Amino acid sequence: MFLKRFQLGLIHVAVAMTLVPINSTLNRVMIKELAISATLVAILASLPYLFSPIQVAIGSYSDRHPVFGFRRTPYILAGLILCVLGLLVSPQVAFLMHENFALGLLAGLVAFGAWGMGYNLSAVSYLSLASELSGENERGKTIATMWFMMITSIILTAIGLSRMVDPYTPEALIRAFGVVAASALVLGLLGLIKLEPRSNKLAQGASEAYTVRQMTSAITENPVARVFFIYLLLLLAAILGQDVLLEPFGAEAFGMTVTQTTRITSIWGTFVLLAIIAAGLLEGRVSKRLVAQLGNTGALLGFIVIVVSGIFINKHVFYTGVTLLGIGTGLSTVANLSLMFDLTMPGMVGLYIGAWGFSNALSRLTGSILGGVVRDVVTQATGQALSGYLVVFSIEALMLVVATVMLYRINVNAFRKQVQEPSFVEKVAIAAE
Repeated sequence: MFLKRFQLGLIHVAVAMTLVPINSTLNRVMIKELAISATLVAILASLPYLFSPIQVAIGSYSDRHPVFGFRRTPYILAGLILCVLGLLVSPQVAFLMHENFALGLLAGLVAFGAWGMGYNLSAVSYLSLASELSGENERGKTIATMWFMMITSIILTAIGLSRMVDPYTPEALIRAFGVVAASALVLGLLGLIKLEPRSNKLAQGASEAYTVRQMTSAITENPVARVFFIYLLLLLAAILGQDVLLEPFGAEAFGMTVTQTTRITSIWGTFVLLAIIAAGLLEGRVSKRLVAQLGNTGALLGFIVIVVSGIFINKHVFYTGVTLLGIGTGLSTVANLSLMFDLTMPGMVGLYIGAWGFSNALSRLTGSILGGVVRDVVTQATGQALSGYLVVFSIEALMLVVATVMLYRINVNAFRKQVQEPSFVEKVAIAAE
């Protein structure tokens, strides 16, 4: 089983690797070097989350429609290929958009759309396969392996990218994206070899699919769940919405090179990883609400410090803010996911897991687009790009303040505990998705 867990981890790594260059390097180049609207960049980078509701349909369809006896492998492969192709052509599309906006935008929608569709197609399929191959007793180990490999690959990919684009040239960027795309494809193919057994039977539990409408009803019909959902939306939109803007901000405020801004992702990811490990050690020893508030406060302080760094143009203060943001993100994500499971009603675990995934995608989409729009509007109004970033980060800090206050209104005791609470690693894996 260890080999299968490792192979599943390779697929998880392959898909995650295609996200890093676009969210940590290309977004900065498009906004700073190519002067493309941050709103447009945010929309293109958010397509995976815009398409996320189709995961319900994809999962249900693959349950019932095996291809040559394989329920998951063909869909994983198709999704991986779309991700790789989207990543491969995205730099050329960005440069084309700079030279011929109309043609470049059309090509961009196709390229980023393929990438976003591929992400959703592959993610729901390999997570379903992981669940089927592992079984109840091995699921925790499988999730832990996949998640650890994924977060490590994000850090290493960011470091590798920063070296490949040093010094930055368009040719170096295209070449670096090609290397990452090829690496992702090879790792994904290695993961798929002899992984899934051939079977023409329907997937176990194939009928247990929930619609977005059902998930929405489960949230809106309960007052505490309603408050918690809004709380999560504000929290995640603030914490995760900075993905598109943090690197361009580093370039605008401190004149950081493409190499230096690409490394921001590896620094942030390292402290997220350390914070999640710390949250795991604290679980059962400290209340989840306290850990959540520590995480929320850490992220809030991170945004405040980042704003201060922009006002005083201090790079060292900026890195301190990134560190605090990473620590806060790790603690907050794990603790709030634990609270979400505490609010899960017996017999409705799958429904609430779906609601978490839906809120996560909606939050990322909302945060990224809101950040891009506000940045562009403020920049146009003031004539200073730096002001746009500072206003966005200030709004995200304010959203965290509101979310922190809302957390005190959430009464976990109003919900019955789960029959069998998922393990810590299972919670973290769902958060990572």
